[in-house]
Amino acid sequence: MAQLGPDVSGFVREYAALIRERREADRDRPNRCAAHMLQEALVQQAEWTPEAADHLVDLAQRYGAFMLRNALAVALALGIEDGELGY
Repeated sequence: MAQLGPDVSGFVREYAALIRERREADRDRPNRCAAHMLQEALVQQAEWTPEAADHLVDLAQRYGAFMLRNALAVALALGIEDGELGY
């Protein structure tokens, strides 16, 4: 079984900071969707590909934290690091 490692709170803080930074940069467009802001920030600041950023945000929107938290636990229990899609 894969090591559980640190919790995801660091990722949560990182992604929330990217959204805040994007929101501050886009003050002239206050009604922009946070998901779109995060996608742009992932590509422009965190070196994600556009496809991977879109896929990540889509997964979050479709499945939500409950299902994804369980999927993380299953992936760790099965020792799956990168999965079939190669992200």
